[in-house]
Amino acid sequence: MKLNWFKYASPATFYPLAGKLIPWFALSAAGFTFAGLYLSFFVAPTDFQQGESYRIIFIHVPAAWMSMFIYIVMGGWAAAGLIFNTRLSSMMASALAPTGALFTFIALWTGAFWGKPTWGAWWVWDARLTSELMLLFLYLGFLALHAAIDDTRRADRASALLALVGVVNVPIIYFSVKWWNTLHQGASVSMTMAPKMATTMLLGMLIMALACWMYSIAAALARVRCIILEREQQAEWLAKLTKEPA
Repeated sequence: MKLNWFKYASPATFYPLAGKLIPWFALSAAGFTFAGLYLSFFVAPTDFQQGESYRIIFIHVPAAWMSMFIYIVMGGWAAAGLIFNTRLSSMMASALAPTGALFTFIALWTGAFWGKPTWGAWWVWDARLTSELMLLFLYLGFLALHAAIDDTRRADRASALLALVGVVNVPIIYFSVKWWNTLHQGASVSMTMAPKMATTMLLGMLIMALACWMYSIAAALARVRCIILEREQQAEWLAKLTKEPA
């Protein structure tokens, strides 16, 4: 049987689907987090240069990856909302922004903890750190702009334009270590080269990245359900849903 995915573009059909998916992604996030932290802090060997302080990368690197990836996905949903004028697309963009801001903050904070023993400073105006800080401001600006406009449709359009403009910052973050002479080390994981770390270290980092993915999806689905409830208060489908017995 062919599954028609387009029917889930409506808040009325997406709302119950999201409710069914949230527990699975939340449980997956918990499982991957437990496995990833165990591998990262108890199985992975000590780094011969940085000692035990390097273990912050198992949180820092996945958080940094997610901060950029979520922004691209948010920009994609924002573009879909502008092009197709679909309500759910704008709702998804709004639902992703807080999680993206959270991961950006975690990336910056853990980077400071890593930078102190490595560079001797909590913060430097390094190209990658500065562009990552700009990403946090973009997330916060998206949220602030949307909250500042009372009309929901106008708020969606204005924040979507800001999100699309900010997408330019993502490749700047990624390529900053190649374009400029920075203190930040280059990529340890590449699609074109062998990894520059032990297999156990790489496995722990990838599992933590999966945990972040699962958490991001669960959090975004839970948040979009709240947004749907807030925006669709007068909808007939929601009135029928709330009257149905649990």
